[in-house]
Parts: sequence; structure tokens; C-alpha cells
Amino acid sequence: MTVIITAFERSPDGGRGLARDTRVRWALEEVGQAYDVRYVSFQAMKEPTHLALHPFGQIPTYEDGDVALFETGAIVLHIAERHAGLLPEDANGRARTIAWMFAAVNTVEPPILELVTAVIFERDKPWSEQRLPLVKDRVRERLKQLSARLGDAQWIEGAFSAGDLMMVSVLLRLRASGLLDEYPNLAAYVARGEARPAYRRAFAAQLAANTGS
Repeated sequence: MTVIITAFERSPDGGRGLARDTRVRWALEEVGQAYDVRYVSFQAMKEPTHLALHPFGQIPTYEDGDVALFETGAIVLHIAERHAGLLPEDANGRARTIAWMFAAVNTVEPPILELVTAVIFERDKPWSEQRLPLVKDRVRERLKQLSARLGDAQWIEGAFSAGDLMMVSVLLRLRASGLLDEYPNLAAYVARGEARPAYRRAFAAQLAANTGS
């Protein structure tokens, strides 16, 4: 059966690759798995049919035969475990890669999302000017730690893996802020991820869906 994922009918980012379905598209492209996309409106995301797939009314979801999943990290891990190319063959390497997948969404992404919230939704608040520098410093602390760990390496754990896929996807949210440019090795790391043919195909597919091109 064909894998089916869901995505925004019209993404809030206009198809610039920041919506979480891009991460799933990227993983499927990396392993060469064909898939179809079912586009859902914001209204449809709150209706029973979609809530049966994603109890929190979000995207993406993933369906493959009897398997139905939500949460991007879980979906990417499922894809990586079923197909070669995104997890190392040795058990220790697989465990470390999975740890980096969790780190991307549980440690690095939360302060980045806090920054997005502060910039987009809280800028008109009277306390925004005082709070924003504090939020940026929390992001910088995580970037400093990640930059030190990556060093001069191309990827986090040797060859490109699902850990890199998730981490690059998270870091892409920082591009507009300019914070990523303060850490040249991380900026180069993200650029390497974007240059991968599988990412470019995933990005192009999402952009075409939002622009009709």
C-alpha cells in the first residue's frame, strides 16, 4: 500500500519548508519511499476524521497499511527503522542517533519555538522589549553547546542520519533571526542538509503545493 501523509492545505509559512510535514517528506525522499499527500484545511484538522489520526488536531500524520502515526519524531524514526539509510547498522550508533533525534525536538527546538512565539505573537506586548533578549540568550546557549559538539564534523555521528535530519529541520527555524549566523559551523551544517537532493525534492514538493507551481 502507498504511504499517505497529511500536510497543510495552505501552510502558514507559504511553503518555505518550516512546516513539520517537510521533515517527513525529507525522510521518505532519503530512503526512496513513494508517498501520497492528503492536504487538510485548518477546519478539517479539527474534525473527527483527522482527530482519529492526530488527537491534537495537527499535521503531519502517517498511514501505511495498518500503521497510523502522528508526531514527527515518531514518524521519522519509524521510517528510519523500516528502511536503510537513516540509522547506523551498529546498535550503539543507532542508539546515539535516536538520542540526537530526541535532543533536536526536546532540547534544541523548545527555546527556538519560544523565540518564534516572542517575535510573531508577543512583539506588541509591553514587556516584549525586555523579554526578547532573554529568549535569544536561551537559544544562543543551546547553539553554543551544539556548535561545540559538532566542531568541524560534517554530521553529528559520522554519516548523515535521522539525527541530522531532525536537527537541521529544527535549526532552519532560526534563519530569519540571524542567530544561526553567529555559529558558522552550524550555519554550514544546515546548508549541507539543505543541499542534499532528498531535502531539495521535499522542499520543492511542499513549495509547489503552496504556490501551485
